[in-house]
Amino acid sequence: MKKIAIIEDDQAISQMYRMKFENDGYEVETAENGKLGLELVKKMMPDIILLDIMMPEMNGDEMLAKLREETWGKNIKVLVLTNIGEQELPKSLGALDVLGIIMKAELTPKQVSIRVKSELEKIKNSVSYNAVEIE
Repeated sequence: MKKIAIIEDDQAISQMYRMKFENDGYEVETAENGKLGLELVKKMMPDIILLDIMMPEMNGDEMLAKLREETWGKNIKVLVLTNIGEQELPKSLGALDVLGIIMKAELTPKQVSIRVKSELEKIKNSVSYNAVEIE
């Protein structure tokens, strides 16, 4: 079963996507900020992360930068899920290897699910990760 981590501070949005992806047969875990998200990802080793940018405690771009610094986090696939305009997006995202940016307000959960499924199917040599002890 493919695993998805949703890092989103808006609980209503997070739960909406969680329900959609679980109904589609994925294992889903959520976190409400980048700090908790980083811990979740390290423990879960998801196949893909849906990552909001504007969050309390640690923004999505900060979390992604820290993720990419880790050997275990370099290759985890990430889709940015946000409502901030393209001009407001951190310039660092381009260097942090994201699959794409999804505007929450422009797509239905079904459309987001289709995009995630498409991205997961592109992963040719699927790697199974072992959980890593959080320090």
